[in-house]
Amino acid sequence: GVPADDYLAQVCREGLTRRNASVEEGQEQRLAYELEVIRQTRFANYFLVVWDIARFARDNGILFAVRGSAASSLALYCLGVTDVNPLTYKLVFDRFLNVGRKKMPDIDMDFQDDRRDEVFNYVVSKYGRDRVAQIITFGTLGARGAIRDVGRALAMPYEEVDRIARLVPTRLQITLQDAIEESPELKEVYEADQGVKRLVDTAQDLEGTTRHSSTHAAGLVISREPLDNYVPLQKP
Repeated sequence: GVPADDYLAQVCREGLTRRNASVEEGQEQRLAYELEVIRQTRFANYFLVVWDIARFARDNGILFAVRGSAASSLALYCLGVTDVNPLTYKLVFDRFLNVGRKKMPDIDMDFQDDRRDEVFNYVVSKYGRDRVAQIITFGTLGARGAIRDVGRALAMPYEEVDRIARLVPTRLQITLQDAIEESPELKEVYEADQGVKRLVDTAQDLEGTTRHSSTHAAGLVISREPLDNYVPLQKP
């Protein structure tokens, strides 16, 4: 029944008193500053949703931790989302959130893996099944994967395809063109064998394309309104 900014300020000040036997002036000033930044950047609802999730986890004995720059927020400490008092370690709130920041704040929460479903189900029951969804992730064809998939499509012997794929250097995000330039063995067999050349050239055409979709390991979207008003959805 009150604006999100006012409710967040109320809960944070209650938490500050609960966390400290005596509240010092510096703590009140820091909290007031953080609340003003949150108000200007319009993230009060986000903080309240995270607080509600953290409260559910604590009340039900579900282990969780928060990592990253969120530990520099006194507001999150007062909400019980983090257990580190940023003033003790002189952590700067602006690294987490400031008015000039272009990126959204990230309160990165980890839950014990055998009870994450309980947290997910709570969020669904709280906000509605049509307003909560996990994020999709797309697997793309890398250099080795493209060779192996094309080899299967061309009905080439697995041993031969695997041998060619293993000639691709194990470097993150390497392309087949880079592999040919960096691996003398691959370049030699590519130039000498027409079958291998066909395999690699076809794989290059498919390199980087989406191979499959799956559920993201952690990402969760919560919306005020039904999600299909804003984004396409896919049933798993």
